[in-house]
Amino acid sequence: MASFLNSVLQPSAPIEAAGVAFEHATSGAVRDFLNAAPETRLRLRYTPRAMAGPDPRRYLPADVTARIARLEVEARTVVEGFLSGMHRSPYFGQSIEFAQHREYAPGDDTRRVDWKVWSRTDKYFVKQYEEETNLTTSILLDCSESMMFGTGTSKFEYGSRIAAALSYLLLRQHDAVGLTTFDDVIHNVVPASSRGSQLFSILAALEAGKPAKKTDLFGLLRRVADERSQRGIIVLISDLFADRDSLFRGLRLLRQRGHDVMVFHVLDDQELDFQYAGTTKFEGLEEAGEIVCDPRSLRDGYLAAMDEFLTDVRRRCAQIIIDYQTIRTSEHLDAVLRTFLHRRTAMLQKRH
Repeated sequence: MASFLNSVLQPSAPIEAAGVAFEHATSGAVRDFLNAAPETRLRLRYTPRAMAGPDPRRYLPADVTARIARLEVEARTVVEGFLSGMHRSPYFGQSIEFAQHREYAPGDDTRRVDWKVWSRTDKYFVKQYEEETNLTTSILLDCSESMMFGTGTSKFEYGSRIAAALSYLLLRQHDAVGLTTFDDVIHNVVPASSRGSQLFSILAALEAGKPAKKTDLFGLLRRVADERSQRGIIVLISDLFADRDSLFRGLRLLRQRGHDVMVFHVLDDQELDFQYAGTTKFEGLEEAGEIVCDPRSLRDGYLAAMDEFLTDVRRRCAQIIIDYQTIRTSEHLDAVLRTFLHRRTAMLQKRH
């Protein structure tokens, strides 16, 4: 059953992906789409040219962006950045949020001396404030072969929409965001940026994605932990069909380096409910072989294994303070993001 669960099985069906060419001439249309007010975006028409870049409506339908436009992505932990923004930094600066006192030292700005404390203690202390910073977010999108599965929208397509929506939100709040697509190697990397053309670059990378091969989550997470010296948010979008111990070694590395980690666990309804009936041929999408069976005879064991899998992943994420959510590809994306981000904001407010 373990090998059966760790491969994503589906009725045999040939799947082909067409290559796509891009032209950066359309980046202005994507910027217009990003910067438009929600009510304007509902009316904004985007007409792709032949051989043009990605159509933003594929990943960011106007009705979805209108419903998520007021959501915010906030850092759970202290982050590092370069500009003034909405997130707490480990460095002390000039923002309005008071952090602590320290004893006055020669050379300190006398305007920061707390004279009320001096009047009580006859000692000089200066005020320190938490500097606000722009956030840097890295989105990691699994494009292994198992993500190709879908009884409606594929997991890769849905995961791409999550990546696009989060990028849209982060860029609207002037934060930097980047994207990495991977299977057992890294394929496309869009370095983190908050520039005006960034959304186009991310949509182009999503459009170029072609799920294939197995997943090496640990290799990817270890590389990200080693290369990302600046603390920020790491978003993992995957079906997590990989060795669990290796997966959590990688996630733990990210947490130990001070990163704020979110996991969007994307699964198809059939993977969660296993409603197949009649003799069916299943093919493993990541070299897991094939099996012909009556799925009703396997359903109870499969659902028990899936429940154990989800429970264990959820428990381990909670242990190392990772925000985790199981997502069905049949769910409305705007509802998923609202629920996730509102819950996260509520936890942050409770913490502070």
